[in-house]
Amino acid sequence: MEQPNTQPPAITVEELEKKYSRAAQVSLANYSFLMGTTNNNLDELKKVDYSKVAGVKIFMGSSTGNMLVDNVHSLEHVFSEVDALIVTHCEDDPMIKAKQQQLIQEYGEDLPAYFHPIIRNDEACYKSSSFAVQLAKKHNTRLHVFHISTAKELSLFTNKIPLKEKRITAEVCIHHLWFSDEDYKTKGNLIKWNPSVKTLYDRDKLFEAMLDGTLDVIATDHAPHTWEEKSLPYLKAPSGGPLVQHSLVAMLDFYHQKKISLEKIVEKMAHNVADLFRVQNRGYLREGYFADLVLVDLNKANTVQKSNLLYKCGWSPFEGHTFKSSVLKTFVNGHLVYDEGKFDESNKGLRLNFSR
Repeated sequence: MEQPNTQPPAITVEELEKKYSRAAQVSLANYSFLMGTTNNNLDELKKVDYSKVAGVKIFMGSSTGNMLVDNVHSLEHVFSEVDALIVTHCEDDPMIKAKQQQLIQEYGEDLPAYFHPIIRNDEACYKSSSFAVQLAKKHNTRLHVFHISTAKELSLFTNKIPLKEKRITAEVCIHHLWFSDEDYKTKGNLIKWNPSVKTLYDRDKLFEAMLDGTLDVIATDHAPHTWEEKSLPYLKAPSGGPLVQHSLVAMLDFYHQKKISLEKIVEKMAHNVADLFRVQNRGYLREGYFADLVLVDLNKANTVQKSNLLYKCGWSPFEGHTFKSSVLKTFVNGHLVYDEGKFDESNKGLRLNFSR
């Protein structure tokens, strides 16, 4: 389920449908695209058929692309009038800009990447996500908060009710479970994401919250910027990195470390995703459901190298790491589309459908 901050942004029904048309021609995976929000496209949001679109994405903090929604009245209208799952990226933009300006004045323009979690800190995340939760409670909106990165934000969510009854949900991303701010010194811009990778304490608390049901799903925030873009100075390099290829094997490393069960990985990466987004006939091994399956070898080690990357961008923050497991085969809608390094492109993925 992909983000709308592409070029051009998916902020009209016409542009959104162009992405679906393109995916139908080339995507080997099943797909959906989120509708993008601006301060003034409420009419377009109301035209969308949300049985065929995953939801409405609001950037409540600026990220890659110029889609910041910072008008309180616009936010009120979207939360109260759009009958869809509202999905948010939450960071407080004025706080971030003020902190960045302060650091530039103090240290100059050539800041190293380890300033990223100082600029995009837990206070900026909490201020924005707490406001989103406040709006959702006020209007009884279905809200899903993307990429929670701080321990502080966990108080906004609950594990006291079943996922299917929750109106407010949240996710954690692989990179926020794997990396910490100690890694900026060696990885630099390669782990520059928004929200930023934060402290070891935050990382450990996110893992606990994922296990206990406070955080509902595991995601990737896959953003395959080019090597040239990521090689720019910290302040000019875009945020985001490629992650889909290694998301499952990364979680299986945690399984090998006895931090999580296989059943919990499946729950957080398949069952709960289908339940939360109300994806029709997917996410479970059930008669009558689409056969979307992956076959893994838990004991076949796999060292990440440029030569075995499947990303067009040609780099990964995991380069040099040896995962303990390997993905052998992937079936999409019952078709074998990936088989030990080779793709069969004769069968394309399908557009996801959603229960309303």
